[in-house]
Amino acid sequence: MGIVRAMRGTTAKLAGFAATLALIFVGALLIGGAFGPLRDGDADADAAPAHGDAMGEMGGAHGGSGHGAAATVRGLGVFEGGLSIRLATTTAPAGRTQLLRFRITGDGGAAVRDFDVEHTKRMHVIVVRRDLTGFQHLHPTMSADGEWSVPLRLTEPGTYRVFADFSHDGTPRTLAGDLQVDGTVDSLPVPPPAPVAEVDGLRVALAEGAARAGKETALDFTVTRDGRPVALADYLGAKGHLVALRRGDLAFLHVHPDADRLSFMATFPSARTYRLFLQFRAEGKLHTVAFTQEVSP
Repeated sequence: MGIVRAMRGTTAKLAGFAATLALIFVGALLIGGAFGPLRDGDADADAAPAHGDAMGEMGGAHGGSGHGAAATVRGLGVFEGGLSIRLATTTAPAGRTQLLRFRITGDGGAAVRDFDVEHTKRMHVIVVRRDLTGFQHLHPTMSADGEWSVPLRLTEPGTYRVFADFSHDGTPRTLAGDLQVDGTVDSLPVPPPAPVAEVDGLRVALAEGAARAGKETALDFTVTRDGRPVALADYLGAKGHLVALRRGDLAFLHVHPDADRLSFMATFPSARTYRLFLQFRAEGKLHTVAFTQEVSP
């Protein structure tokens, strides 16, 4: 009888251990689905949030000039505030245009169809490869059943982050999923900071200034050609548009300028490297230029 009791005790312990492993496995699957896969050698030291700020703050998102505004870090997963993004496909061909299709769904999986107008659009889609190259800013259209679609062409293989940036019931949201383009991936390093960038013969300068985590930072840009200021036309209801992405996890910051200048106020949530993507309209054309911003503690 003592042997039988011992065998029963051992069996119970093994069953409990197996149940614990099953729970851990299910939890890992749920977490992985929320944040999407890391590929292309992206999981470097920067992928871990600095100073424990995985749920820190990132200011100025959708808040006009962003003065003193702060919001929870956005764009880190497919779920946020009871809403989720569902990509129709998670793969795309290299060098060929196809429709990017997705839905924003709420509780129960029903498609959300009522969106607020923000910066003249109800939906902004940002697509960028995980090495912070290949930036695109798109504006899809929505069908009667709540599916958004927009033509998308990705020329290089790799994992791309797709951000759906919108406002619903007066609350800004940014949801993100991954899109994989198969092929040999040639990931590029983030360029070092430089105060001047050239695009289409225009000289774009970013005024030098220290950026500190958690503090408002002024990002002032000027556009000239041959040393003379260039007149800017409105783009999305303003003189310019700025998206900042944090290297590693691609946390999302979306700000707009003050009045009639390319002057932005942003609050970076952590000491890290950020890539700034500035868009503006001048000389009858939309221009996109990128800067690297180092943020100190």
